[in-house]
Amino acid sequence: MSTNIYVGNLSYEMTETKLNELFSVHGAVSSAKIITDQYTGGSKGFGFIEMKDRNEADKAISDLNGKNILNREMKVNIAKPKTNNWN
Repeated sequence: MSTNIYVGNLSYEMTETKLNELFSVHGAVSSAKIITDQYTGGSKGFGFIEMKDRNEADKAISDLNGKNILNREMKVNIAKPKTNNWN
């Protein structure tokens, strides 16, 4: 089962390709997605990585959380499931 990872505080210069390369050092990356503004197309400064192996994902999280990439200290952790806050 794959592991979904949240990556926050990304530099606006970060690309999905660079993000994929950063994480693929630690293992197989299924997908890398940077969330963009629907109107401007610009980065919102966070994204998600999906890794196939939980142990590789845990290693990537511990190695990359707090790491300074493109002058921004990345926040990296297990992604929390999306919830509806309307209740």
